Amino acid sequence: MKRELAAILIAAALAGASMASADPVRQNVIWARSTNGAAITMDGILSEPAWAAAESKIVRFGRGIDNGIPGSGYVFEGGTIPKDSTFATFRFLVVGNTLWMSAVVRDSSVGGSATFNRFDGILMSLKDHTSLGHPAPPAEYLYSWWVEDPAVTDPMAPGRSPVFGGRWANPPWGSPRSAEQEAAWNAVTVVNGLSNSDTTIDVGYTIEMRFDLGVMGYQANGPNGDVLEWNVSVYDCDWFWPLVGGRFASNRTWWQSPWGNQMWYDEVRIYTHPAVTTTSGPVPVVKAEAYVPNGASVATPVIDGFLTEPVWSVAPSIPIKYGDDAARESYGPVLKWRAGQYQPPVNEGLAAVEDPGDATVKWFYKGNTLYLGFDVNDISVTSIPVVDRWDGFLVSINDRQVRFKDNNLQSRRLAFRVGPTGNVVREDWTDSLISVLGGGALSLKLKPGTTVDTTGLDFDNGYTAEFAIDLTKLGYPPGLGDGALFIGINYFDGDCFTPFNASYGTRTWWGREYEHQCCPVSAYLNPNRSVTAVDDPVAGTGGFQLLGNFPNPFDKRTTLRFSMPQQSRVTLEVFDLQGRLVQSRELGVMAAGSQSAAVNARDLHTGIYVYRLRMAHPTSGAPTAELSGKMMLMQ
Repeated sequence: MKRELAAILIAAALAGASMASADPVRQNVIWARSTNGAAITMDGILSEPAWAAAESKIVRFGRGIDNGIPGSGYVFEGGTIPKDSTFATFRFLVVGNTLWMSAVVRDSSVGGSATFNRFDGILMSLKDHTSLGHPAPPAEYLYSWWVEDPAVTDPMAPGRSPVFGGRWANPPWGSPRSAEQEAAWNAVTVVNGLSNSDTTIDVGYTIEMRFDLGVMGYQANGPNGDVLEWNVSVYDCDWFWPLVGGRFASNRTWWQSPWGNQMWYDEVRIYTHPAVTTTSGPVPVVKAEAYVPNGASVATPVIDGFLTEPVWSVAPSIPIKYGDDAARESYGPVLKWRAGQYQPPVNEGLAAVEDPGDATVKWFYKGNTLYLGFDVNDISVTSIPVVDRWDGFLVSINDRQVRFKDNNLQSRRLAFRVGPTGNVVREDWTDSLISVLGGGALSLKLKPGTTVDTTGLDFDNGYTAEFAIDLTKLGYPPGLGDGALFIGINYFDGDCFTPFNASYGTRTWWGREYEHQCCPVSAYLNPNRSVTAVDDPVAGTGGFQLLGNFPNPFDKRTTLRFSMPQQSRVTLEVFDLQGRLVQSRELGVMAAGSQSAAVNARDLHTGIYVYRLRMAHPTSGAPTAELSGKMMLMQ
């Protein structure tokens, strides 16, 4: 009874985890329990009692076997269908800030070679949290019987052990390693049989491995623990020592992602916390990374591109803003590392980003339909079909039935962009969804005062869009089954200015950049969470707030940032120090939450200016608030 009570109290104290949740079971997470300081000897024997208490994951190979949605899969690499298919059991523990992993692999034929995919072993990735870039890049950890260069060591010598490759090894793989490399990552393997010899049948092999987490930027032993971004692919080659025709088989199977140096499909989140130990009882259930509320109690919105229905003022908001570290940090302990941004070359160069991409995406579902609302603030709305210069969005959602070529869940690319007349242009799978399958509706509207051109001489305010997606057309059963939604949102912002080499394009994403990349957001279509009572706060609900302007001082353009507790009609006015009105612009009706408005200095002179934002009720026009600030123009 005391142990059960302790487990409940621990679960309640842990951020991002809950013992009592209706959330779907996350197949891409596992806990690494703390040993409470008990040491582990790296000998490949697994004799310490802590291993018996560790959480485990079985990775198997075979047709129809799924090692965990959405990213797990498998590939035949050669030979026949294996008669001794992969069966590997992984376990995880934490000692201080060191991750310990064991793998017990059943295998009747163990060995390697100098030919890739003709070997046994494991390929892993641990995302590098010491990197200043986002998303955090992968670091490769390859531990196998593959020898890159036979001159280093005989790859097919009987009894040879696995060699190290990747981040903490020296090429060609199998070369001697330094003490620093061994301290960062090391392992011992015991083979129950004889590697590189099939004269007798092997039973398998056991790996005992440790990772120094500190050198990768993690703090598993910190007061709140950490979440490690990891994945593994198991390589299995049989009856190659010597090659036996009719029995030879080679394949690989993975948990969430197949590679070590690239980010494909998904990743395993290994959760750690000092309170989750080998004696603390059941581990907490890891909750969804985001919740999509149920809109059963609200009127179905008209998909006309305007975000004027009341539901959009209460639906949860996702801020997607280029160069905004605070917005990215708000995504949570894993998503903040997966979110990213990119500026591709435009006109053979990289111009200064004068008007950073600024979008808010809202969502809810009703019945079998997912509703997305897009609110974009943009001083230069353009229509260029080159993807690096789009103004638009790409929403990627995993199909719950259709399989991709690697036997993992297929992901659909639902994209759209601004058209030349301010219309919406459907891209990628979007037209098939709407026109062929009848599974959705999409509309886009320019904000007042916005025109589509490529000169940048006029001053735009942005656009809004609405997208309804029938999830039954993406493999969901009526009623949406377990409600697990794997999604990514990528925001494209192409800005055109005169001269042409001042133009640029950017993209900023939440979750993943494109379909089949790492990593989709593990969201939950929650039937018990009403959109009218959702407890995910919309940014800025504390009242009308002025958040300043950036850059300040400025020489061409600056962006005013503010937040509003409710939908409002907004007017921007700029005055010089003599009190003369030098600019006035109706921004139109803007949604609640974080917003921005740009000021163009082309008709102004060096000096200090006062700006005023006037808010009014969107229907009656009654004034509700005024916000004022100062900015300095230096030309």
